[in-house]
Amino acid sequence: MAWLYILWNRSTDRFYIGSTINLKRRLLQHNSGNTRTTRLLGTNELVYTEEYTTELEARNREKQIKSYKSKKYIKELIHGPVAQR
Repeated sequence: MAWLYILWNRSTDRFYIGSTINLKRRLLQHNSGNTRTTRLLGTNELVYTEEYTTELEARNREKQIKSYKSKKYIKELIHGPVAQR
C-alpha cells in the first residue's frame, strides 16, 4: 500500500503534501526534524490521507494536488465543499 498525505502546521497555516509507502515512519521523520521541507515548521498535524495500491499512483496524485497551487482546493479536499457544512 502507498499513501498520499497532507500535513498542516497550525502556527503557519501551511500545508505539506507528500506520498510514501510507510506513513507511520514518514510522519515520525517529519515531526522529529528529519525532513528538510518541514524541519523549521515544527509539529505538523496529519489532516488528510488517501490510500493507493502502488507508490506510483500515490506520487501521481501528489503531483496533481500540488499542481493546483490552491490552499482553497486543499481545504475543500480536507473538509469538503463549503456548501456541505
